[in-house]
Amino acid sequence: MLIDAHAHLNFNAFRDDFNEIIERSLAENIWMINVGTKYETSKRAVEIAEKYEKGIYAAIGLHPIYSTAGIVKIKTDPEEGNFVASGEDFDSERYKELAKSEKVVAIGEIGLDYYYKPKTKRKLELFKEKQRTVLWKQLDLVKELNLPVIFHCRMAHEDLLKILKEQRTMNNEQLGGVIHCFTGSWEQAKQYLDMGFYLGLNGIIYKLDLKEVIEKTPLDRILVETDCPYLAPPESILSSSHDREKMKGGRNEPIFVRYIAKEIAKIKAISFEKVSQATFKNTTDLFSI
Repeated sequence: MLIDAHAHLNFNAFRDDFNEIIERSLAENIWMINVGTKYETSKRAVEIAEKYEKGIYAAIGLHPIYSTAGIVKIKTDPEEGNFVASGEDFDSERYKELAKSEKVVAIGEIGLDYYYKPKTKRKLELFKEKQRTVLWKQLDLVKELNLPVIFHCRMAHEDLLKILKEQRTMNNEQLGGVIHCFTGSWEQAKQYLDMGFYLGLNGIIYKLDLKEVIEKTPLDRILVETDCPYLAPPESILSSSHDREKMKGGRNEPIFVRYIAKEIAKIKAISFEKVSQATFKNTTDLFSI
């Protein structure tokens, strides 16, 4: 068994065939959590999860790029969903309503993203402050609902670590969650691990040198992900013509999470089965599935 801890079959990229992909994944004993990035995709994740009795779950939250869309221009992605140029103001009550579904297992993906940032100093400070403010609001919701968190962090690990340490000091409690698509250094990874977080590993491991992080992170602190439709494994490692056919056009999907597990097994010099069993347990434990 495997669980894709971070999928996006709630995105437009899968609108015409998400049922087929889910059935194929479940037939291969691969479960998934579909993760929201704004209200539209969060609602869609819940709707999809509620169609299935077991194996399909949802996370809801506002991605940081949508909280600052009115400050900086970002690259729109038609594969995700309808883009609102002015972004989205975080409305806690709307997300709380979605969280009433038993299929909602986490708040996410939320966090900080400094990739598309303004060029002037004044706008940059406003941009960062807005993201931090929205993150704190969502952490309040996390506390109220007592759910784990799926954190998105791109080019902002030091700021996120600072916020998480402040949150822990202020509330005298430890959040449960995962740092999705981890891209930082081992020193940063260790700080997250010391605070009790898991690291989410996906196809980014084929683009960045994360070997030290994978080698040193205990197996019981790793989740495997696809972030589909993004970050597909390179075609050169696909082991079957069937997989190569499914990967045409570069669209990732949950069944390819097994390649992430295989790569982790290779780097750690352990069996694929051991990685599968451990990451399945880690994910079900974290999200109370």
